[in-house]
Amino acid sequence: MKQKVLYIIIVVLLLIPAIQGKAQVPGSDELLGDLFPRILDTRNDAERLRINDSIKLIIDSYVTSDVIFTHRFENLRYLGQILSPDSRIKIITWNLILTDGTNRYFCYFIRKGEKGKENTVYHLEGTNMDEAPRTDKTYTAKEWYGALYYGIQPFRSDKEIYYIVLGLDYGSLSLTRKIIDVINFTDEGGIIFGKKCFFRDYETKQREVLEYSAEGIVTLRFHNKKTIIFDHLVPISRGQQNNPENYGAEFSFDAYILKKGLWRFVKNVDVKNKQ
Repeated sequence: MKQKVLYIIIVVLLLIPAIQGKAQVPGSDELLGDLFPRILDTRNDAERLRINDSIKLIIDSYVTSDVIFTHRFENLRYLGQILSPDSRIKIITWNLILTDGTNRYFCYFIRKGEKGKENTVYHLEGTNMDEAPRTDKTYTAKEWYGALYYGIQPFRSDKEIYYIVLGLDYGSLSLTRKIIDVINFTDEGGIIFGKKCFFRDYETKQREVLEYSAEGIVTLRFHNKKTIIFDHLVPISRGQQNNPENYGAEFSFDAYILKKGLWRFVKNVDVKNKQ
């Protein structure tokens, strides 16, 4: 097994110069398609980390290539690839679960450069936390909480363009989180997570975090450009109102609707209604 992993690493190193200069390297899709399942096939953490290092080598070069906004890897179940509707931001993300339940997240935000300028790449790594991301503070890249992003939408607030993202965090073996957050960029080029634009229960928050039982299924998605819908969460059993591991979806939906730069909470929405 170790010899095969070493062989894969050598192949990756040979592919890197080609990845940087071509739209699609013959064999790169197949190589990634082989590496991700191998992580699941082994119970050895050291082996998983070595295989993951090979994946990082490929992605490190891929995100800096000149085709990052036009190329997409096909049939890669474990690699998240999303592009903003305005084609200005691309997110590449995946996770690595170790045998002790630790969940590591790997994420790349690629921000398209202005005409004649290079793209900016933000490489983030995080680990699942016992506590949910706070809703009263912003986070820098170094403070990133860790999540798998699967949705992104630009919106305007305070005469600026921001990006709202939908994320998934496997908080623990018994708890899952879904996160609605906002990304923005500083004048110096840094990336910031959070914006005080979620208005709910007479309070304005930096982000929304839904926590529920890992055994449950909870919907969180964009209904349209100005509406985010999600399942209304309730305790599964009595006396557990303060335990998020006991929460699950009810047969109704809540929403955040964008109005004048603020995402305003609305309870019990009709998802068939375009508004």
